[in-house]
Amino acid sequence: MAEEEIVHPIESEDSKPSDPTKKILASVALVAILAGVGTGFLVFKTRSAQGVNQTAAAKPGENTPPAPQLDSKTFRDSAIGTVEKNDLTVKNAQGTHKLIRDGGPSQTVYLISSVVDLDKYIGKKVTVWGETFSSPNVGWLMDVGRVEEK
Repeated sequence: MAEEEIVHPIESEDSKPSDPTKKILASVALVAILAGVGTGFLVFKTRSAQGVNQTAAAKPGENTPPAPQLDSKTFRDSAIGTVEKNDLTVKNAQGTHKLIRDGGPSQTVYLISSVVDLDKYIGKKVTVWGETFSSPNVGWLMDVGRVEEK
């Protein structure tokens, strides 16, 4: 029996035949990564530039939405009273706030608004203008569009 050589010569990386599939896959992966980074950079720059242009063009006070104007067609209903925060833990509660009016609980107006921050008027006597909505739970539910302090 012939003796086998126990120690084999070490082949260097340079002497191994190259695998073209590995090179192609590595190239494709590198191109995909660079394309993703480039696209992300362009989107970021475009959105940043739009924000800068809008901010630079805006005058002081223009970043806030304009206060609704008193429009008799849009805000047909009005009421006078004192604004309170509504207890939304009560069953069937409606409205984030309520307007306490003379005449007792039956005269209370329950208020909601997407354009007026009603928290600013808590505890103050005001006139509110808005649109009345029907409600099975409360006598008067109003979407407020304008508030004026008394």
